[in-house]
Amino acid sequence: MRKLLLLIALWLPLAAQAQVAERVISLAPNLTELAYAAGLGDKLVAVSAYSDYPPQALSLEQVANWQGINVERILALKPDLLLAWRGGNPQRPLEQLASFGIPIVYLDPESVEQVADALDQLAAYSASPKTGHDAAQQIRQQLAELRANHPKKTAVPVFIQFSTQPLFTSSGKTLQSQIASLCGAENIFAASPAPWPQVSREQVLSRQPKAIIFPGNEKQQADIRTFWQGQLDVPMLAVNADWFNRAGPRVMLAAQQLCAEIDALKRQ
Repeated sequence: MRKLLLLIALWLPLAAQAQVAERVISLAPNLTELAYAAGLGDKLVAVSAYSDYPPQALSLEQVANWQGINVERILALKPDLLLAWRGGNPQRPLEQLASFGIPIVYLDPESVEQVADALDQLAAYSASPKTGHDAAQQIRQQLAELRANHPKKTAVPVFIQFSTQPLFTSSGKTLQSQIASLCGAENIFAASPAPWPQVSREQVLSRQPKAIIFPGNEKQQADIRTFWQGQLDVPMLAVNADWFNRAGPRVMLAAQQLCAEIDALKRQ
């Protein structure tokens, strides 16, 4: 028994070391951001299209986009870790890559807590795991502060708008709805059974939102205002699109930006 325990004690550090990745490929922009935040940035050898943050990601080769995954090129790069998401990456090429023995980590965070959990998960593949764990802990601390400072009893009904033609929003099961809720807003379509429902003007107007939240800038704001002209005259709250739409480490920047806007709205 003592010999067995000794062998286990010797094996565990080696197993942990073997898990450290040296050649990583990310197949989604938010996963690229998570990899950098978890201390794997210097191990990335390729990324997906639209991986534009942090800026150094722009210099990396792109091996995936909305049309698919370049399996042959990924094999040529000889990665020892692939970061993928089931919600957007096609499954068949991932199964092909897995058949060659390439480890694949699937990350599909749908809440702020799961973003922090993803950082903890990726930390295990980094030579400096503290980096990822520290980033995860920072998110959890910021999350706790927002919850303490924005009680739900004074929630403002809001419409979260992602497009005009067609008119899309999000249910309460999405990261974007959770961010709004953290800031003291109430998603008027939170109860929708579909995570990304297409709705009508009439459905929105009947719920009488007091503000519209949208990812974008002044151009998108002008387009949305024109769309609702004469029907819905409420404040338009813009949130940085990449912060708001990507389930990555910058999600708390979206929350902080939106919370500041909603706080100002409540003081009016």
